[in-house]
Amino acid sequence: MPEIFFHVRWPDGEAQRCYSPSTIVEDYFTAGSTYDLADFVDRSRAALGIAGERVKEKFGFYCTGASGQLAQIERTASAYTSLPGAKVTVVALVHADGTAQ
Repeated sequence: MPEIFFHVRWPDGEAQRCYSPSTIVEDYFTAGSTYDLADFVDRSRAALGIAGERVKEKFGFYCTGASGQLAQIERTASAYTSLPGAKVTVVALVHADGTAQ
């Protein structure tokens, strides 16, 4: 499966590298774009859910990397829910081979 990392910047400026086992995240995020916190979490749920299902279809088991990444995103996002106008920036989309979008 073509793995990809999406680098994000949280509302406080903290950076995080997130993992997806599928390039489906390219359909949900654009490098350099900023998303409302709730929208970012919703997009992450959708993209990582599909990514996990793609792994299941190909290998017969759900990807724990996708579900673990989503859990981490949800935990991190919960720290910012009380922050009015909280936004998350997708800084870069980087394929496992190092090529960036």
